Amino acid sequence: MPTKLTIPDLAEKKRNGERLALLAVGEVLTAAWAERAGIDIVGVGDSIGMTLYGHENTLSMSMDQMINHTRAVRTGAPNTMCIVSMPYGSYATQEMAILNALRLMKESGCDAVKLQGGREKFDIIKAVADAGVPVMSQVGLVPHQVHKFGGFKLQGRTAEAAMKIIDDARAIEEAGAMGIEVEALPYEVGKAVDEAVSIFTAAIGAGSACTAQILNGYDVLGAFDTFKPKFAKRYANMAEIAIKAFSDFREDVVSGAFPDEAHSYQMKTEEAERLTEMLRETQR
Repeated sequence: MPTKLTIPDLAEKKRNGERLALLAVGEVLTAAWAERAGIDIVGVGDSIGMTLYGHENTLSMSMDQMINHTRAVRTGAPNTMCIVSMPYGSYATQEMAILNALRLMKESGCDAVKLQGGREKFDIIKAVADAGVPVMSQVGLVPHQVHKFGGFKLQGRTAEAAMKIIDDARAIEEAGAMGIEVEALPYEVGKAVDEAVSIFTAAIGAGSACTAQILNGYDVLGAFDTFKPKFAKRYANMAEIAIKAFSDFREDVVSGAFPDEAHSYQMKTEEAERLTEMLRETQR
């Protein structure tokens, strides 16, 4: 049984230069696979709005949905640290952020929450941290601002933009957060962010410098094949395997090959004979 990481462990891993694997999942089966594979951290991101619900972005997810999915993930991976994203609109004010963060911690079984934003969210991050909730935030590509960015686009392309992102990271640490997600940045910027703070950093499409590397579990499996981000690496092709399995099943049903005797229940011979006799009696 794996030993679940703690929040202090993350800071120690950062100090020691150790590397961790963080996988985003959204239901019990994939979570169980992740734990059995030894994944260090599972994240329940509102990206499930895209991977599991088919939405064009992450904005439509609700608190109830995030809680229910996190409960399922916690059931599948009870011994793995779990970080859950606060959905869009759930931390618009300090009061909302505190109430919703506490609700996530109490009802979902997670170990920490994650919101999005840098210096402009300083007061909100601080309020959540001061309320006793382990909290992360996010810099770089911030999906909750997808319309502001004009889509899911690389950030930090210029030195000036990079300096703003680094300042955001410092503000997140100053506010009392325990970690930062760093998304869709050039390697040089991701490295600069990691070096600018002493807290845990987790990169997704931001180079190799951070303590943890994140990938979406459904990208890793090749299950989500609507599109593939540049930074995503597919380690399997589950969509192709699933389509073939479903197709083979249909062919067997149509041809009559399924179900066969091996996949059917049978009565004991004497009971089958008695049933036949009873049916004959009803026909007389």
